[in-house]
Amino acid sequence: MRRRQFPLDDNCLPSYRGVQWSRSKVDTFHPQGRPIGNNVVSPPPTLEAARSTHEVDILAYSDEFDKHVAGAIKTRETAVHILPQTIQFPTLPAPLLVALSASGANPPPTIKYLLPALHSARLIKTEYEIELIRQANAISSRAHEVIMRVLGKDVKEVGGRVSTGSKEVTAVMPGQWRIEKEAEAEAIFVASCRREGAVHQAYMPIVASAQHAATLHYCCNDRAFAWGPVNSERQDLATQPANGHAHAHNGTQNGHGNEPTLAPQVLLLDAGCEWRNYASDITRTTPVGNGGKFTPEARAIYELVLKMQEEAIDSLKPGLHWDKVQLQCHLTLIDGFLELGLFKGERADIINSEISSAFFPHGVGHSLGLDVHDVPSASKPEAVTASSSLLALGPNVTIPIESADHPSFYRYLRLRLPLATGMVLTVEPGIYFSPHLLAPVRSSPYIDHELLAKYESVGGVRIEDVLWITETGCQNFTMTGKSVEWIEKLTSGQA
Repeated sequence: MRRRQFPLDDNCLPSYRGVQWSRSKVDTFHPQGRPIGNNVVSPPPTLEAARSTHEVDILAYSDEFDKHVAGAIKTRETAVHILPQTIQFPTLPAPLLVALSASGANPPPTIKYLLPALHSARLIKTEYEIELIRQANAISSRAHEVIMRVLGKDVKEVGGRVSTGSKEVTAVMPGQWRIEKEAEAEAIFVASCRREGAVHQAYMPIVASAQHAATLHYCCNDRAFAWGPVNSERQDLATQPANGHAHAHNGTQNGHGNEPTLAPQVLLLDAGCEWRNYASDITRTTPVGNGGKFTPEARAIYELVLKMQEEAIDSLKPGLHWDKVQLQCHLTLIDGFLELGLFKGERADIINSEISSAFFPHGVGHSLGLDVHDVPSASKPEAVTASSSLLALGPNVTIPIESADHPSFYRYLRLRLPLATGMVLTVEPGIYFSPHLLAPVRSSPYIDHELLAKYESVGGVRIEDVLWITETGCQNFTMTGKSVEWIEKLTSGQA
């Protein structure tokens, strides 16, 4: 992941180097501006300017780094820990490696401990990190609300439509922007974040309309919204044009001249900016078309996903194993599908069949920090072996024994640990109607297949917030509303 190349002291200068000798002693080395390069890239700050922003013991230029470190190691006779010299991490300069070897350091530099220690430390956030994550999520929360309000503005206004009769597109001002395709939603979201000073997105936004929302990591973001009715027989949704607006509408009109009707569908927006290298990660699923209201099927699925999420959030506290949160989401889905009539049969049989994994195929959330998935090697050790009472995931790491009963529920979990105070994580359950995932269960006796066909056009629904685990429970950093009433008020133009 790209975040592995960022230093841990908020200094992002290219060619910057640093040494931490102890908790309180840090030496930093900045690149020196070169006249020949200053007209190509922005010059680095002078040492005088850097001293005003960094509290360090020694501040010098980068070309002094190798000699300084080698000499200090020889004087201190201390152990040296370095990152693995692989493609994932910045390679130590050859002169420094030679100098380290010549210094006679005892023991010699080792790669064994530093990376695991860094990854483990990243699971628990400091107060400084918490404030950066909080700010990233505040900006992203407002950007999600902007998308809903622009969709609502489109419902109320008829004017400002981009011409569909020719290849010429009339320029429109930002205040006149409309959202009729995925790319427009992404552009407005990113612009909203940048307007508040968040230059980068924490990950590639997922902007999925209609049945594209069934794809978990859909990142095309280049299709126009569906026009006309959406159903499981529609074959054109995957080929909606990337450029222009798809107004092939099957003869359906919306009462405004010859303009077609925007089909009832959902827009799943999974997007979050970063703030000073720290991530946010928010998902909202909103109605498009239908006057800014969910269809009955989409509303039923949305409310079930919201129930899954709210129950999960209410349960969060230190000591709770993440596997139990995952299991609860599956049980809530099963109970909801039984109530809707999508599942039939005995509850215990449905649980043991693990058929809910076809509709909820991913983990309920993950750790978040410098990386949006922060950090897999520490939050989910690789090996899983069975024992008499517990399943071991490595030294001092265990998971509940009942997790062995339904392996598909936990297959894609990115976090398999008990929660601890100071963790920051997402809670993002979802329900999807993916043709690929449904294919193996098309003959299942536990599914009402005739009723399922009526729900497949929903595509998918996911709701995601960022939570901070506190001593007594959790705190939600995501500020965007998520009740059906709140969302529909915005997307219908009533607020």
